[in-house]
Amino acid sequence: MKRSLLALATIAGLFATTSTFAQVQLGFRGGAHWGSVSKPQILDNYTPNFQLSPGPQGALFLDIPLGERVSFRPEIGYAQKGLVIRQSFDFDVLGVNLPLGARISLQTRNIEVPLLAKINLASSDSPVQPYIIAGPSVSYAADSRVSARGDGLFRTQPLNINLPLGGVMKQWDFSGVGGLGLAFNAGAGQFMLEGRYVHGFTRQLEVPVVQLPVRNRGVSVSLGYSFPLSR
Repeated sequence: MKRSLLALATIAGLFATTSTFAQVQLGFRGGAHWGSVSKPQILDNYTPNFQLSPGPQGALFLDIPLGERVSFRPEIGYAQKGLVIRQSFDFDVLGVNLPLGARISLQTRNIEVPLLAKINLASSDSPVQPYIIAGPSVSYAADSRVSARGDGLFRTQPLNINLPLGGVMKQWDFSGVGGLGLAFNAGAGQFMLEGRYVHGFTRQLEVPVVQLPVRNRGVSVSLGYSFPLSR
């Protein structure tokens, strides 16, 4: 983490010397991420639908001006990704239908480095400034686990199993990020509300013979604040 912050500070210093439109800003954001994965057609008839898995996410970032309304935003962040599978069925006992089922969730904890372009749709003098962000992102899965529990009429305690990474499950992921945001001037800094969509391009499962196009997908919402590094 210290090396990542040092890298962000170095980038800020390089761009701050050439920027003439505005000051470099340091910021942080936090919120929720709802993740899932793409489902191959070959699995449609054999597995239930994949549902969104909620989890925390957040990041530190720099906003480095490149023009009057364009800036570069490198980030170092954390996001919990995964998916949820629910399976339910009725079990007949003496003519009484009992709803039974199970909930299985896969969760991975990821360190992410998005390199984004930010385009402001209003001038910096406006009290409310809508903007667009887009760019690539690289993430590394630090750990992964499966959580399973009985659901329906009877709910059991979850059973957690840690999954090894680097074999069948890949640790690295390259993705594209796109989103919309609103920034609100607040003193010397800005508050922001931001929504994003993440589209993974890396296959997450390395299965022999069959190449399954299982890729990360997700949406996130976050609140943040940024402030200039110098006056």
